[in-house]
Amino acid sequence: MLVTLAQRWLHALKIKSWPKLLAPMVLGQALGVADASGVTFGRVALAAGVGLAFTLLDAILIVLLNDWGDQEVDAIKRRRFPDAGSPKTIPDGILPADHVLLGGLVAAAALLVLGFRGGEAMGRPLLGAVATLAAGMFVVYTFPPASLNYRGGGELVEAVGVGLVLPQANAYLQSGQLASPRMLALGPALVFLAASSAIASGLSDEESDREGGKRTFATWLGNPTSRRLLETCVGIGFTMLALSPALPGGPGVWVVLPPLAVLAWHARRLPGLGEAARTNRFAEQAVYKDVLHRGLWGAQVALAVTLLVAKVVGSR
Repeated sequence: MLVTLAQRWLHALKIKSWPKLLAPMVLGQALGVADASGVTFGRVALAAGVGLAFTLLDAILIVLLNDWGDQEVDAIKRRRFPDAGSPKTIPDGILPADHVLLGGLVAAAALLVLGFRGGEAMGRPLLGAVATLAAGMFVVYTFPPASLNYRGGGELVEAVGVGLVLPQANAYLQSGQLASPRMLALGPALVFLAASSAIASGLSDEESDREGGKRTFATWLGNPTSRRLLETCVGIGFTMLALSPALPGGPGVWVVLPPLAVLAWHARRLPGLGEAARTNRFAEQAVYKDVLHRGLWGAQVALAVTLLVAKVVGSR
């Protein structure tokens, strides 16, 4: 039971969902260290601290503004499935809608201040532009007139934001390079893997989103086709990651082997679990998405570790 105001805000912030952004942050930081010259502990620690703050502010604005934007369809789901999932922040009265909106806007403003002021102080003058891009992508995702989360294309915005913009921002903090060859080699794989997670997010809200006029892959294609599509995205991401060492600036073959093994180990279970994760089978969908995310996040962390190991070995 959520009694205190702090408990209500902690619930609204959905901390359990933060690994979706923290894993790309860790990978981006590792990519930046791999690309950087003259690495020192102090510089790495400072960039990691700023990157963590950047990522957490991004996470906060996303979860709060998404709840504000989705309050009507969340209310539909609560009416149709009163016992499904955890309490909804606005429909279940955890926090008032205007408080949620204000919290998201404050996080967005803090992200921009960090980008412009922090980037200037660190000698990363383009960090403000990257922060503006990150916040702006969520504006077109949630707010009119674009409202891509309702009109269609929200999953694509999420795929680019989580798969490319966020790791690039963290890599830039460490190396000062935008779009390094290594980042360009790995970027397509990261976007497709992030797309699989974005599509999976809509599975549990298929019927309420459809009733509320929200256009997602799940409401457009239905549950079975959406599952096949997200599993195809995992396969394409796996293939692109396997091919990345052959691209200019790509990592060595041994660097991608551990993340490929982690991804394959979890992805092999998806087709079987997906058969049970049908429309309105919320518990089975939760298991399906948990296995997917374990594969995605585990692969990103494994890739971060092997990039750092390669950096240390190569510097000796």
